[in-house]
Amino acid sequence: MKNISLLSGLAVIALGFTSCKDEKQEKAQKTIDSYVSYVDSIKNVKADDLKADWKDVEAEYDRRVTNAQVALADIKDNKTDIEKINTSKVKYEEFRNEMVKVLAPPAPSPKQQLRNALFGEGKIGDDMSFAWVNAKNIHSVYQQFVHTVENNKDSYSREDWDEIKLMYEALDSRKNTVEKEGLTSSDNRKIAGLKLKFAPMYTLNRMGAKSKETAEAKK
Repeated sequence: MKNISLLSGLAVIALGFTSCKDEKQEKAQKTIDSYVSYVDSIKNVKADDLKADWKDVEAEYDRRVTNAQVALADIKDNKTDIEKINTSKVKYEEFRNEMVKVLAPPAPSPKQQLRNALFGEGKIGDDMSFAWVNAKNIHSVYQQFVHTVENNKDSYSREDWDEIKLMYEALDSRKNTVEKEGLTSSDNRKIAGLKLKFAPMYTLNRMGAKSKETAEAKK
């Protein structure tokens, strides 16, 4: 009787152990399937619709893929599950590459690129506001403007020169305001020197650009 009781006890323990093992494996399988389903669900959403929440999507993906990889250890024969995870990883990376293109800011127009070069990245936009130019920085603004034009004068088109003239006149208009706000005599003289350099450079090079375009049009 004692032997029978002992065997019965061992059987119960073994059954419980097996049951726990099965539950652990079942939980691991659900974790992996949840990861696979998550990737599939992301791919079914348009990239534009995920832009605002993309950081949350990536954080959730990282959490799920980590859990899925840990869960592999609890599955005895996990070759199939490894393939499932790897396939989903490839799917996600393909979709992520699409999202990178969607999330990337559009390239600035040629006009905006020119303005960025003349004044600094994003300083002058479509509103053409020069409110950021003041008595303390206006000399350096003129310096960058004139030196940039001087360094690139041979590559500008006639349209570029027209835009340069427009920006130059807007900067001059701002200078009229800044002069009343404490512009020093020293900076004023330096700006005058830069203006003397710019004027003939603009006139000659714009004429050259126009002549070049006319000659090319006749070919």
